[in-house]
Parts: sequence; C-alpha cells; structure tokens
Amino acid sequence: MSQAPAGSLVVAVLTYKRPEDLALAIPRLQQQLDGAGGDASILVVDNDPAASARTAVEAFASPQVRYVHEPRPGIAAARNRALAESAADSVLVFIDDDEVPTENWLRTLVSLHRSTGAAAVVGPVVSEYARTPERWIQEGRFFDRRRLKTGTRLTVAATNNLLLDLPQIRRFGLSFDERFGLSGGSDTLFTRKLVRLGGVMLWCDEAAVIDRVPVSRLSREWVLRRALRSGNSAARVSLELAENAVEKAAVRGRHLVSGAVRIAGGSARLLAGTVTGSMSLRARGLRTIARGTGMASGAFGYVYSEYKRK
Repeated sequence: MSQAPAGSLVVAVLTYKRPEDLALAIPRLQQQLDGAGGDASILVVDNDPAASARTAVEAFASPQVRYVHEPRPGIAAARNRALAESAADSVLVFIDDDEVPTENWLRTLVSLHRSTGAAAVVGPVVSEYARTPERWIQEGRFFDRRRLKTGTRLTVAATNNLLLDLPQIRRFGLSFDERFGLSGGSDTLFTRKLVRLGGVMLWCDEAAVIDRVPVSRLSREWVLRRALRSGNSAARVSLELAENAVEKAAVRGRHLVSGAVRIAGGSARLLAGTVTGSMSLRARGLRTIARGTGMASGAFGYVYSEYKRK
C-alpha cells in the first residue's frame, strides 16, 4: 500500500427523526475537523420524509455544516446520497447520528488512511447505556463488539465508524444496494464487495466512537430481533455475492445448515441453562437460536425488514 495524498474530507451523519441527538453530535464533530487537516466539513443526510432534522442542523449556521434531505426511505438511499454529495471529495467518513466521537477520533482515522493508502479504515464502537442493562442482556453479551489490533485487515464492516477512500470507491464503481435499505445489510454487502475487488480495509483500534444506547433498545425483544436480523442479512448478502446458480445453491445450503446447527446448539445451551439455572447459558442460547433462525430464513429468501416504516 502507498501513502494517500491529502484532500477534502466529509464526515457524513445519516439521520432519521433524531434532531436532539444531532444537537449533541454536531458540536463534537466540529471540534474534530481541525485535527483532520486539509479541507474538512460535516454533511447531514436527513432520511425523514418530513425533514425533521433541518431546523436543528441549520441552527448551527456554520459553513462547515451542510444539510441535505433524502426522502427516499432506507439507510442505503441515505448512504448513496452521501456518496453523491461527496463526488468532488477525497475522503468520506460515516458516523451514526446517535454516536459521538472520542478525542482525536478523526485525526487517528485519517492518519492511518494517509500512511497506508487503504481503501477503508474501520474504528471500534463502544456502547454507553441510557440505563444499566438488565443482567440477562449483560450475560447474553448482546452489545459486545470486536476489538482488534490496529492494522488488522478486515473482510467486512458496518458504516457506524467507517472511512472510505473515495477515488478507490469510484474506481471500483461501488454504491450501496438499496434493496437492503429497510432490512439492513447494505454496508455488509458494500464492504465485502470492496474487499473482493481488491480494496484493503484496515482496523484502527484507537479511533473509537461512543454509541449511546437508548432505553428502547435495552429490552429482550429488541436484542433478539437484532440477532435475528443480523443472521438474516448475513445470509442474504452471501447469496447476493454468489456469481452463478451453482454457487448460489451452495451458499443457500451452507447457510441453511449453519442456521440449523445454531438453532440446535442454542437450544441445547438454553436447555442446559434451564436445568442448571445459568442465566448466561439461557440468554446466549436464545441469542444463538435467533441468529440461526435468521440465517436459515435468509437462505430461503425471507427478508426481515427491521427498519420497515409505517
């Protein structure tokens, strides 16, 4: 990998009906821009058809902060709008609207990108809770996320803390598949395609963001639905990447078997937890069952739309 040249940088915040979160996040992001070097700005992509974030964003009245309205439903459409709005820029950094950066977050991401010329750089997401999760959720490790050594090569990532080298993204002709807009998984498909096409994606463990988990997500129902959606979208992404009918059939078979194995293993763990009184085994068993159910259903083409709107 060669060193990447400096150029204009955009931090994209995709938002849907969270103006209060933006009011907290934008000032913290502005503080990060000076350390990024070069020409840096913030782009807020409002995916609410009612444009509910406009007033909150325009209240900053800053040339560094720009607002655009993307009424087409689905996070993939918002991600593609960010790509389109950054057509003349060199680097695009995605961060969620309910996240806030740690000190030197942006500078650290950019430094690794410039020193390596990687097509993408990924940082960790650390959860911070509106209230302490109940013990069942803690024992099930539902909010545990990976931490890796800086420089580790990745094959897949989410967009909740992701830097993209835009010249390479354009050269590969990549965009987010809007068929995954309301189900989730468009970022998984995008990053897997990026690596398949030869792009290098690196981990940067020092560039963390804080995910502020609201009370609405601290329920057993929500975390199990998220596990099911994760398995479902993983299977659907693998099917989408299959290049022919034979490969697609093989992928479908693998995910069906993997899903069934997880359901069986999770059921055994759940039973063991019930017999022994272990809350950890019960919670982790149900989590495994949910993910396996998602994988098996995805193998058959079922789409679980977690972000379906009324």
